Amino acid sequence: MDAAEFDRLASDTLKRLLIAIEDGMGDVIEDIDLQGSVLTIELIDGGTYVINKHAENKEIWLSSPKSGAAHFKPDTAGRQWLPTRGGDNLHARLEAELSAVLGAPLGLEA
Repeated sequence: MDAAEFDRLASDTLKRLLIAIEDGMGDVIEDIDLQGSVLTIELIDGGTYVINKHAENKEIWLSSPKSGAAHFKPDTAGRQWLPTRGGDNLHARLEAELSAVLGAPLGLEA
């Protein structure tokens, strides 16, 4: 995957996450913002998620108040963001954590 393809894929992923989380979480979010390559989700309970693309490594990085830091690389088809150190893929991890906050399934799709 070249740099341009990574940039397009990562940017599309961040935009889709912004829309899905903003639409699905409603009153549980204090603020959600996508500035450049950084998606910040501030929850009413005080927790903050930061999701950003890291072009040098061709990864998306996640900072979670629940599970800490994680890095994700796209699979060969560009459909999923797979963890570099084991565990759930990006969407599954966010689904589990944010659904727990919401108290209902969020329905994030890769």
